[in-house]
Amino acid sequence: MDEKGRIIRCITKDATAVAIVMDSTAIVARAEQIHKTSAVITAALGRALTAASMMGIMLKGKDHSITIKINGGGPAGTIMAVSDSMGNPRGYAVNPVVELPRRVDGKLDVGSAVGKDGLIYVMRDTGGSEPYIGCTPLVTGEIAEDITNYYANSEQIPTVCALGVLVNPDLTAKVSGGLLLQLLPFCPEEVINRVEKNIASLPSMTSMLDSGMSINDIADKVLAGFEYEIMDEYEPEYHCGCSKDRIARAFSTMQPDEIRKLPDESGNAEVICHFCNRAYKFSIHDLEEIIKSSGN
Repeated sequence: MDEKGRIIRCITKDATAVAIVMDSTAIVARAEQIHKTSAVITAALGRALTAASMMGIMLKGKDHSITIKINGGGPAGTIMAVSDSMGNPRGYAVNPVVELPRRVDGKLDVGSAVGKDGLIYVMRDTGGSEPYIGCTPLVTGEIAEDITNYYANSEQIPTVCALGVLVNPDLTAKVSGGLLLQLLPFCPEEVINRVEKNIASLPSMTSMLDSGMSINDIADKVLAGFEYEIMDEYEPEYHCGCSKDRIARAFSTMQPDEIRKLPDESGNAEVICHFCNRAYKFSIHDLEEIIKSSGN
């Protein structure tokens, strides 16, 4: 399997629609390896990571990032997915192992795992003093419909989002991908009708990828009847930028007495990163150095 995902961003030559198509199989496979997720959580987290990655490449600045936070009240708990502007995501579900019966159609019941009694938050950090935060109520908990609803109601952008993750019997990710199609301002009625017709005839993302279709093939189906060009191509990967220095900087914002309470019986403070499960140990000496360097 490839170690990286692949994304293309296309625009119709009449500048009426933009389509982003992603193969996120390698990214979701890596997330499953890190978090040891059950099948339904692999599907839920994989969809969130794919959405964050596709939304991430729409950011303009090198250091910009986007966070999707979903809390629908289901057994998965909160699901977080974060991406940089090159589409490199990371994420986690609070409860990585959830077992649920499959739906009547045989598919994993992501909606019940996530729940729909809650909100989807989208936070864009573009380097300003405060990040932009938008939120809308969850519609289905299946994530793709919730992203579509978010764009329609929070950003007033007509959007189609399709997300899919196919999980092997051994719980590894078989295929995963996504589509984000947006209509641009002043899009004429005939374009809307053609797009709707194309989307209505589109098989699921997982069936297209599992049949061997490339993301270019999928773009051809999504934009059938349009002349289009590929604006950008990306090869994102699951990426967590945590480090011991970063955690030390976070500790330095705490009061000295709070820092001195951190060690356990062994005399060490251990911090485990939610996104990659790396463990970082700080000795009492390390903590005293942090207190000294912080000037507290």
